Formats: sequence, structure tokens, C-alpha cells
Amino acid sequence: MVENTQAPTRAELVRRAAELVPLLRAHAAWTEENRRLHEETVEAMADAGIFKLRTPTRYGGYEADTRTLVDVATELGRGDASSSWVASVYWIPTWMTCLFPDEVQDEVFSVPNARVCGTLSPSATATPVDGGVRVNGKWGFISGALHAQWQEVIAILIPPEGEPYPIMALVPLSELLIVDDWHTSGLKGTGSVSTVAQNLFIPQQRVLPLPMVLQGQHASKSNADSPIYRAPLLPVASASSVGTLLGAANAARDIFFKRLPNRKITYTAYESQREAPLTHLQVAEAAMKIDQAEFHAHRLATLVDTKGVDGTAWKLEERARARADLGAVVRLAKEAVEIYAAASGGASIYSDVPIQRVLRDVQAVNLHALMHPNTNAELYGRVLCGLEPNTLYI
Repeated sequence: MVENTQAPTRAELVRRAAELVPLLRAHAAWTEENRRLHEETVEAMADAGIFKLRTPTRYGGYEADTRTLVDVATELGRGDASSSWVASVYWIPTWMTCLFPDEVQDEVFSVPNARVCGTLSPSATATPVDGGVRVNGKWGFISGALHAQWQEVIAILIPPEGEPYPIMALVPLSELLIVDDWHTSGLKGTGSVSTVAQNLFIPQQRVLPLPMVLQGQHASKSNADSPIYRAPLLPVASASSVGTLLGAANAARDIFFKRLPNRKITYTAYESQREAPLTHLQVAEAAMKIDQAEFHAHRLATLVDTKGVDGTAWKLEERARARADLGAVVRLAKEAVEIYAAASGGASIYSDVPIQRVLRDVQAVNLHALMHPNTNAELYGRVLCGLEPNTLYI
């Protein structure tokens, strides 16, 4: 454990992220081709403190609020959506790690820039044994697994008596088998491979009941009074994720306007695309969608941060709205990128024109089970209609 240090301000962390944009862009094509982050990207983000945002200050971390996460991920996303996505994914399981007993955190954060990947999918089973549980199963979509030291896993515990229930546990990556199966159309650079546990023993101190976690309860004494660890998991995860989409939409805007001055509209009299009224309508609509996405992202972060500070209980409608804000950002960002992509002309299908990578990346995020706009909107509407949510993930 290290002595508490003064954490950088939000403005400083956003500045550091912005300075990474040229490097992320330079490695974006390599990252996509090789289906993992470039080592220089990982090292640069580590040097900038990106992986410390959700680490407690007693370990040299920054305990940054979710608005900081949104703004930092937005800058990273301007450089490369896959890099921003992996950083965001690390923030969520790192935050979850801070819910475990303090001795477990001592172990995880014993190395600088500890990186924890993870999942919320209960695609494994666990059985109780002396001193812990034994787990078998496979988890997919584990973004950042190729660069992490730990994985947070979810499994269904089958007790000798009573009903099965989901648990959350921490496992060193060295104890899991990595399956290189990440062959996708979007977010290729995230290296979201599958991991497998084969008769894996996990000590009891590294196991928590997932229902307790979803309700905002935890086992850490040292983090009990910290505002950022008071919120329920799903609003935290939602706020941690949206910045990547804002960044991708801004990247599409940057790419489009960089090409705009030298582009004609073929088979028309327009010598410059920027002279066409259609272009004016397109860029205005896309810009407004990005503005709307930013509103929902910031409203979500403000809700999480404000309730963390004042400690008030979360209402069901607030939890559902957090998911709805997440879905709105995802939808609006995709719509904005689609406008820029559609207006980019036939030459944009060449692989060295990055707008097509940005488009594939946002399309991939829109298919994510917890980020799908329709799923999140339906959940919010269901709660607004006075019905109980049909999911634990709220």
C-alpha cells in the first residue's frame, strides 16, 4: 500500500487523455488488425494514470467521479473507440473490486496500474468447498483480458440446500484459460476474448453474493465512506461506459470535417461538398445528436455523483432512468456517426479511411446486451408504467 497522494483534477486528467489522441489514432489500424491494443497504447494510458481512475487513493489511485470518467473516455474515444472501451471496461471491475474485503484489495492493488477485466454474465457454475468455492465455466466478451492481471467473474452458486444464486468473484488471469475467439465486425481492437475456468478454486474472501452488490452493499471497511463506492452497480457501470460513444461520435465528426474541404460531390456541379445544402442539413443534424447524447451522458453522471455524495437512497425510477440515459447515448451516437458515414462518399469504404471503423465500432456497442437502446428504453417505460422491472440488472 502507498501513501495517499493528491489526485489530479478532472481538467488535468482530461488534458492527459486528450494528449493521447494522436498516439491512439496512429495505432488504431494496427489495433484493429491485430485484435488487441498496441503495447505502446497500454503503456501510454498507464503513464497517464488512466487505469487509476477508480482505484482508491490509499493505493495511489484517484477515486475519480463518474463525470471524470465520461470526459476522459470521450477524449480517448476521439482517438480510438477500442482503446477507450477497454479503459472503460477496466474502470467497472476495478470499482467492483473495491467492494471486496480490504485484504482482497490489498492483493489486487499490490501492483501499480492494476487492471481488472470482467463480466456481468453468469455463464459458469460454482459449488461450495472448504474455504471457498470451485468454479467451472466460460465467459465471453472479456474486453481487455489480454492486458489485465485479474478478472471479475460471475457464476451461479449451487448450494447443498436452498436456491442457487449468482456470486461475484475475483480471479488472477493466470489461473484462467484464454480462448482467442475474438473475430468480429466491430470493436476488434478490444481483444474481447473468452476465458475459461476448469475446476478452479476461489477462496471465500474473494467471493461476494451478486444480489448484495447489485443493491449497493459491499464488504470493504476502508471504502465505506467514499462517495464513489456508495452507488449501485448498474448506474455506475452505465455512467462508466457512455464516454466511449461520445468520443466515437466526435471522432466521426473530426474525420468528416478533415476530408470535407477537398471533397467534390461526384456527378453534380458542386465543386465542394460543403457548398451543398444537403451537407448543411446533415452536419447540423449530426451535431445536434451529439449534443443530445452529451446531455444524457452528463445527466447520468451527475445523478450517480450527486447521490454518492449526499448518500440518499436510490429510487427505482432513478435506476431505470440511468439505464435509459445509457441507451439514449448509445443510440444518438450511432445515429450521428451514421450521418457522417453516409455523407462521406464512395471513397470512404476504403479501409484507410477511418470513418468506416468508427461506424463498425458504434454498431457493435449498440448490440451490447446492457447497452442496447431498445432494451434500456423498454425497462424505463416499464417502470414508468408502474410495473416491476423484469431484470436484476437495474
